[in-house]
Amino acid sequence: MRTSRLAMLAAGAVMFTGVAGVGPASADPYDYPWCAQGPSLGYPGECAYQTYEQCLASVSGRYLYCGENPRFLFREPPPPRPYSRRHVRPY
Repeated sequence: MRTSRLAMLAAGAVMFTGVAGVGPASADPYDYPWCAQGPSLGYPGECAYQTYEQCLASVSGRYLYCGENPRFLFREPPPPRPYSRRHVRPY
């Protein structure tokens, strides 16, 4: 009886530490300009391609197509760099 309780307690502790170590999954680790899109991938798709050619090579034979990433197209531009007033001596 005592051994089964101890085994159940140990199994519960192992399961708890496994669940506690799992963090939330990110929606998409990539923000590249081209996405593989299709019915099985949802919208905007698998946006892991820097060039259109990379995307075409990936979708070949997979019943998918390539489209532009809307997150990439419509993102806010980065803030402007501060103007540097360095004095340059003429020659």
